Amino acid sequence: MGFLLKIGIALVIGVIGGKLAKLVKLPSVSGYLIAGLFVGPAILGNNSILNSNELSTLGFISEIALAFIAFSIGSEFVLGDLKKYGKKVFIITIAEVFGAIILVFCLMFFIFKQDFAFSIVIASMSAATAPAATLLVMRQYRAYGPMTKTLLSVVALDDVVGIVIFGISMALAKMSISGEAITFGKIFLGPVIEIFGSIIVGFVIGLILSFVLRKENDHDDLQSISIVAILIGIGVSYLINLSPLLTNIAIGMTLVNTMKRPQKVFNSVNAFVAPFYVLFFTFAGASLDLKVLVSVGLIGICYVVARGFGKYLGAFVGGKLVGAEKEITNFLGLGLLPQGGVSIGLSVLVASQLPEYAVIINTIIMFSVLIYETSGPIFSKLAISLSGEINGMDKTEASPVQDLGLQST
Repeated sequence: MGFLLKIGIALVIGVIGGKLAKLVKLPSVSGYLIAGLFVGPAILGNNSILNSNELSTLGFISEIALAFIAFSIGSEFVLGDLKKYGKKVFIITIAEVFGAIILVFCLMFFIFKQDFAFSIVIASMSAATAPAATLLVMRQYRAYGPMTKTLLSVVALDDVVGIVIFGISMALAKMSISGEAITFGKIFLGPVIEIFGSIIVGFVIGLILSFVLRKENDHDDLQSISIVAILIGIGVSYLINLSPLLTNIAIGMTLVNTMKRPQKVFNSVNAFVAPFYVLFFTFAGASLDLKVLVSVGLIGICYVVARGFGKYLGAFVGGKLVGAEKEITNFLGLGLLPQGGVSIGLSVLVASQLPEYAVIINTIIMFSVLIYETSGPIFSKLAISLSGEINGMDKTEASPVQDLGLQST
């Protein structure tokens, strides 16, 4: 069977899965993921449409989809809103990140008696939230309101904080194993360079994109030039060891704050990327390994529970600290559960830098991804439903910028 034909079949199966999910009142994302199980080797084994090697080859599609998602999330960082809500969002993000990290670390170190290096690394990996599932659920249900806006901002900032903490944790873990002296440079320099480097590169690309598109009105040209900028963001980030996710968030953030009518740019990109989103989640489902369910053991199950409870409790406490609306305080944590690409990427770094922990950490993370990527979108829908923000875009005259990234797919 031809490779392109396999991709086409996978796309059809993903779309069908999304339609079936809608019929039973589930988010389309859950349908894409479950449909993906019938594309990859998890269920069909050697008779699968796409084998593991082919899925690895198609990894570039996931990278492109994540970049588009990051670009859309960047549109939520409007300077006026940041001045108004920035401090609250930052405090809530710190609270939910450390809620998960502290709970997971205490579980591993004090309850399961794991060593410090393992405990601190696996705990730091619990911080990351997968933005893709959350964003697509918001779009599908045209969610809008205080909880939705806060959730999208927290999800974006969550990965920035998570990368910093992971870098610090890796440095601490390696020093605890080797007995090296702990220094400020070794702990903070790497994460700081990655984050600020990504933001600077994204800012420069975003400024250039804004200047080029300022007088451009043709839909096709807007779309083509914007996609080129996103792809350049990916390429430059990999070339100089930066984060493509953060770079494209910075591109979107720069664009939304420097153009008079940025919505025409984001709308043109959104019109192009829907098939990439379907393939992204279908391939994610195809890559899941159901055998992990058998091998993970009690420690993996407890990790999943501790991460979820830690994020919910942290978001609740953060909401209370900043005096957030009741909907934000009570339900925001439910939308922070999806875990995917970022955590998997971090597990690759663990394999290269701390190989002695690679097998157990990768097993636990893949189990967590399996659970949260399939159930996370359902909890995200529950969060916006309980907050009364489903179809919120139809109940309010949101500004064009606020409408970005929340259109129905």
